[in-house]
Amino acid sequence: MDFELCTDDFALLKDYPHRRYNPLTDSWVLVSPHRAKRPWQGQVEKLAPDTRPAHDPDCYLCAGNVRANGEQNPPYEDVYVFDNDFASLLEDTPSAELQTGDLFLARLERGVGRVICFSPRHDLTIPDMEVTAIRKVVDAWVTEYEVLGAKSFVNYVQIFENKGAVMGCSNPHPHGQIWAQESIPDEPLKKQRAQLKYWDMHGKTLLSDYLDAELNGAPGVTARERVLFENEHFVALVPFWAVWPFEAMIIPKRPMARISEMTDAERDGLADAYKQLTVRYDALFQTSFPYSAGIHQAPTDDIDHPEWHFHMVFYPPLLRSATVKKFMVGYEMLANPQRDITPEKAAELLRG
Repeated sequence: MDFELCTDDFALLKDYPHRRYNPLTDSWVLVSPHRAKRPWQGQVEKLAPDTRPAHDPDCYLCAGNVRANGEQNPPYEDVYVFDNDFASLLEDTPSAELQTGDLFLARLERGVGRVICFSPRHDLTIPDMEVTAIRKVVDAWVTEYEVLGAKSFVNYVQIFENKGAVMGCSNPHPHGQIWAQESIPDEPLKKQRAQLKYWDMHGKTLLSDYLDAELNGAPGVTARERVLFENEHFVALVPFWAVWPFEAMIIPKRPMARISEMTDAERDGLADAYKQLTVRYDALFQTSFPYSAGIHQAPTDDIDHPEWHFHMVFYPPLLRSATVKKFMVGYEMLANPQRDITPEKAAELLRG
């Protein structure tokens, strides 16, 4: 059956396979809602309870313990940041470009890797922490962004957290990482180009207009259908173009290019949103929900970047239960990202 689509036909997205456009990365995701009308009806398997101690003498991130390189952690009481002992980027890397013809090109990449311990408590994760403690994590992010970004060779600072063994996290101690490097990585670079194009066309940030449509509705768009919650300064939602089953974004209501532009109240708001979202994740399948999360923001290349609207993204792999995850294989690896459960249904489940 053929349809001639217009904005009033958005209801068709609930029943028919379709592609959704991501304006931030100029890419598409295939959605197949007919394949997963009720994916949440299956058995929800609870994992064994987490019985980690508050301090693990064998953990190289716990306060007072000796790390693999022989250095000893101080008896830190809240947030602790140090140079990654096994950093993927090295500050003393020389500058060089190697090329043979048009097909073989390589550039040496200089950078810095940092580890940020969120708490001395080995048995905590972000949803277990108090907002006041998470605020100290946010403050550390801002400090590291400014300090690393001020280095003459650093053009981008990527802040991220991998939570859970399924996401490749090698240590369950609550921590994240910061990589600062010469080049702007591919994903932020895609968003850089898309946001600049939108700014040049409209004189506003892309995410300002997107957030307004999500909160207040637009032709064919139901207000708050994908919104999870909001506080005074931030909104958490499942993006219209989400790839992962329970993917989410935290977006500041005020356009800001960098986290360093936040006021004290906005820093509190980000800490609160970080906790609220991760608590919802844990409650969904009654498990410590794994994810990769990170902040995308303006480069540190001495350009103002008014087109940038910073945001925090969450990519969790779980699909049907605590033990059933989404695999990016086959079609996803060879052709295009694909999902069954719609972003709208995912938002409904997370709100619940």
